[in-house]
Amino acid sequence: MSFSLSLAQARRLALSAQGFGKSPARPPTLANLKRMLQRLGVVQIDSVNALVRSHYLPLFSRLGDYPADLLDQLAWGKRRQRRLFEYWGHEASLLPLELYPLMRWRMAHAADGKGIYRQLATFGRERREVIDRVLAAVRERGALGAGSLSTREERAGPWWDWSEEKHALEWLFAAGEVTVAGRRGFERLYDLPERVLPAEILDQAQPSEAEAHQGLLLHAAGALGVATEQDLRDYFRLSPLQSKAALAVLLEDGRLQACAVQGWKQPAYVAGVPRIPRRIEASALLSPFDSLVWARERTERLFDFRYRLEIDTPAHKRVYGYYVLPFLHDGRIAARLDLRAERTHGRLAVHAVHEEAQELGETGYLALAASLLRMANWLGLAQVQLNCPRAEGSRLRQALLSGAPA
Repeated sequence: MSFSLSLAQARRLALSAQGFGKSPARPPTLANLKRMLQRLGVVQIDSVNALVRSHYLPLFSRLGDYPADLLDQLAWGKRRQRRLFEYWGHEASLLPLELYPLMRWRMAHAADGKGIYRQLATFGRERREVIDRVLAAVRERGALGAGSLSTREERAGPWWDWSEEKHALEWLFAAGEVTVAGRRGFERLYDLPERVLPAEILDQAQPSEAEAHQGLLLHAAGALGVATEQDLRDYFRLSPLQSKAALAVLLEDGRLQACAVQGWKQPAYVAGVPRIPRRIEASALLSPFDSLVWARERTERLFDFRYRLEIDTPAHKRVYGYYVLPFLHDGRIAARLDLRAERTHGRLAVHAVHEEAQELGETGYLALAASLLRMANWLGLAQVQLNCPRAEGSRLRQALLSGAPA
């Protein structure tokens, strides 16, 4: 190992790389959003709307109360406005257009029946006539959702209980033969890539598979700050074989270098010469699908914070709540909150507050109160409603009453 990092240094390096190193500009601009999205490289999409769709939250956590329609513009706006595309990055994701060429190997593998869900691969082999019919309909009619193509009479059920047309569209999407032109509610609308994405992106020479893996791994290293090989490959869901081969090349040519991190059993890697902040002052509520915490084992190793989603856990068995957001403060994950946007009542409901072992303290509670008030304002909710009977709820109530700035 060429050098070593303390765990505190690794935390600060990771937080800085993830966009928490500096105080956000006020108000956030479109340029701020573009730079942050480029830095992260991938923003996970999830359908749960207990608070707000998850892909909106990472920018709020880092930049504050930005206009959410700016993200819509970058993701699903007019062709000349687009800077993002949807694809399987880290699960279903929004990615900067610059990464589109690096994903084309995955699209090619999907067309060959590799690297996608088994059901889709089987469907692609066995139902080519349906795929061709659906592609012809998209080509003729423009952006379409699965519902407008379905010939199925009964209502579709969950996930894999899709209509044939939905299966066909998802196969075409995985193979890169259609892309997401927009959304109707949360439903994807698919169209041909040449009618959605800029020509200068589509016309770029396709990197070799090895070059694509190296590019994705290098982007992951920049976004994570310091990471093990498993951390790096998980960022864009590469296989161990793909990741290790790319890592060897990046180490040999000096684009990555190895280091040791206090308490980590595996070697870690950084891009270039790391610049470690002396202090991280950000306070932020984090989406359960935020790239800072989506790898649960890494989150535990980096922050000593064990985090599991309990959405699918029966209510009486939940420990922390239904939709629980970690709270980042003073360079650590200091608490977690079960939050809900109760839109019909115009309020942000706080159902539970749980401190970690090291208490928040008065300053931490004031920062948490400010974050909640800012979130409520961003979501267009008139008040924060505390429903937490715990002692932490009482302390948060005092902080809210003290007039923490929104």
